[in-house]
Amino acid sequence: MAISKVLEFEQRVTPEEIDGLGHVNNQVYLDWFMSAATRHSGLAGWAVDKMLAMGEGWVVRRHEIDYLLPVLPGDTVRMRTWVETAERASSERCYEIFRASDGKMVCCGRTTWVWINYKTGRPSRIPEAVIKDFANWQPEAKIGK
Repeated sequence: MAISKVLEFEQRVTPEEIDGLGHVNNQVYLDWFMSAATRHSGLAGWAVDKMLAMGEGWVVRRHEIDYLLPVLPGDTVRMRTWVETAERASSERCYEIFRASDGKMVCCGRTTWVWINYKTGRPSRIPEAVIKDFANWQPEAKIGK
């Protein structure tokens, strides 16, 4: 069972996200994942500034991405992300990206995040408040870019 509800929003592909092959570059999907995670975390009350001020927060341990179908110039994508697990010092976040035009999944993935003490660089237990805030977060109606 997922820890958080799904954050879902749409965004239009920009010309800068298209590579020499005429579709969204693979790196862009990772950028989208990171942006969605940061956005979701902020909405749940855990913005980057808050974590920096307390000296603890998330860092990435591992990304896994499956590229399924191309996304082309002018396309709009529907992005979904949620926190699947949160145990001790690590958490798994999932992502799905769909083409808005036909509803087909174009990419999916997951990231393993580790909660660390920023000063020591060592893992720390995820604070209960973080888990509680993600579990209690309620998505609003569709949020645009």
